[in-house]
Amino acid sequence: AKALTALLPLAPYADMERIRADAGAAHMKTLPPTIAVWLATIAHVRHSHTDYEKLLAEGYDRDSARFFVIEQTNGVLT
Repeated sequence: AKALTALLPLAPYADMERIRADAGAAHMKTLPPTIAVWLATIAHVRHSHTDYEKLLAEGYDRDSARFFVIEQTNGVLT
């Protein structure tokens, strides 16, 4: 919880709750809290605030879709 508030003090509550849940997932338990929160944040923003899912549905592979949404992702994070 401290890592989340330190890294994302102004994030909307709904986003923070999802990120908190994802950062606490079993596959993140071996990571330092700040890294787990950051990875969960990037994934959440990519899936919820960009066209990433739409690109995947159109047949783009993950790396290509990530390339095309990087500016949207950065825009949400800044």
